[in-house]
Amino acid sequence: MAGLAASFGSGAMTNTIGDLEEADLFLVTGSNTTETHPVISTFIKRAVVLQGKKLIVVDPRRIVIARYAERWLRPRPGTDVAWLNGMMHVIVAEGLYNREFVEARTTGFEALQKTLEAYSPAAVEKITGIPAAELAEAARLYARAGRASILYCMGITQHTTGTDNVKSLANLAMLCGHIGKPGTGVNPLRGQNNVQGACDMGALPDVFSGYQKVADENARKKMAAAWGVGRLPAFAGMKVTEMMPAALAGKLKGLYIIGENPAVSDADLGHVEKSLRRLEFLVVQDIFLTETAKLAHVVFPSACFAEKEGTFTNTERRVQRVRKAVEPPGEARADWKILGDLAARLGRPLAYADERAIFEEIRAVTPSYAGITYARIEEEGLHWPCPNEEHPGTPILHREQFTIGKGVFHAIDYRPPAEEADADYPLFLTTGRVLPQYHTRTMTGQTEGLNELAPESFVEISLEDARALGFDDGCLVRVASRRGSITVRLKVSPKAVRGTVFIPFHYAQAAANRLTNAALDPVCGIPEFKVCAVRPGRRPEPRV
Repeated sequence: MAGLAASFGSGAMTNTIGDLEEADLFLVTGSNTTETHPVISTFIKRAVVLQGKKLIVVDPRRIVIARYAERWLRPRPGTDVAWLNGMMHVIVAEGLYNREFVEARTTGFEALQKTLEAYSPAAVEKITGIPAAELAEAARLYARAGRASILYCMGITQHTTGTDNVKSLANLAMLCGHIGKPGTGVNPLRGQNNVQGACDMGALPDVFSGYQKVADENARKKMAAAWGVGRLPAFAGMKVTEMMPAALAGKLKGLYIIGENPAVSDADLGHVEKSLRRLEFLVVQDIFLTETAKLAHVVFPSACFAEKEGTFTNTERRVQRVRKAVEPPGEARADWKILGDLAARLGRPLAYADERAIFEEIRAVTPSYAGITYARIEEEGLHWPCPNEEHPGTPILHREQFTIGKGVFHAIDYRPPAEEADADYPLFLTTGRVLPQYHTRTMTGQTEGLNELAPESFVEISLEDARALGFDDGCLVRVASRRGSITVRLKVSPKAVRGTVFIPFHYAQAAANRLTNAALDPVCGIPEFKVCAVRPGRRPEPRV
């Protein structure tokens, strides 16, 4: 969000899912789309196989969607800025960029152009390992496409340079004018169903709903009036990755966690566990007793999506109705009712009659949602921004101009990841998901059929690396980083390439995040989940 907002003025997916098939070319990077967003991958595969559209995949692993690609580029983990600068170097040097779009709708091109001079394909090959000729050809394919769509996910963002990576993708799209039209854009694929909606509602430390800054006095006055309070603080709160160190230092005494399982999902789990145990008071609100909930002093049982009313806002900014299908079990209740009762006990009742009343308040204080009503989304959702009830919604952003007026090029130099492979830890580790499991298995771990398909953690490794280490497919090995170690089953896979191993992060019993690095992006504070250095044990050891 930080990268796109700095470039375009909005941190959301620029186009819609249905719009993807209008593209002549897809650039998919940092996204194992077939396993993490299988519905969206179907649109891409259908366009490539049935309509002859082209696909470029850039990923450290030979993921399934690479089978459909015109070009698969394999960069070393953590080198995304370098290969993106290399592509743009070729596009500028060969005069393939959209000069008219750049001059009319952007600023900062001269500074970008100067930075790109150092990133010839030959220079980039030394950094990334991508052959110079293959990088140049991919750049030409993207630039010459009539309409090209960039899709990315956490393989781009979960780095110490995550914000720079996103800005670089925005640079590439603006350079070629692939923005503001059907079949184009820069499209982040959200990791869960309502991530976009949570951000829209202000679940960030420095904004109210609709990304209205808490530092803006007018925004504070408006929200204070709507909520019937005298004043609201002007300072930003803590990021999640700031909360854990503060808890360990004794500066944060209590924490209230809703629908999140940081005891499995956060980086450097040894540090996280110590931080959570140091809290004087931990409350967890969730649908199952997660690993985090087991550490809590109080657990509030909440209703799942099928047991409550409301709205979701999905990855394409579409606001959709959610309807109750079944009653919640036992004492489980909707989250807003739990919070409302707690607020009343704290002397500040939240006087909402129902979910519709909450949405009416959202409309009143959030300009981008102002024109969306329950009646209008009864049958089909609407895309924000939708400023009034006559407005049809905005499926495609930045058609005539960017949200901030002119798009901003950012001149960005490559910075290596916080940790690189060396003699002591010779392999890169990257993490991600597998299709049958979801996030920390809070839900999928309860499902027998899914657990049969993907019952345990594993380390995916290339045949070359397995042979060099003397390991057989299916044996148990110990994988260690500078932060901890786990015992997992070894899986020789054609997806893996030499020098890089992959472990899914779903499994608490052999948690990949015991190994990952908590080094943070300096802008948004996201950990570097996607790159760290590891070593395998010299011999199989018993599972612990």
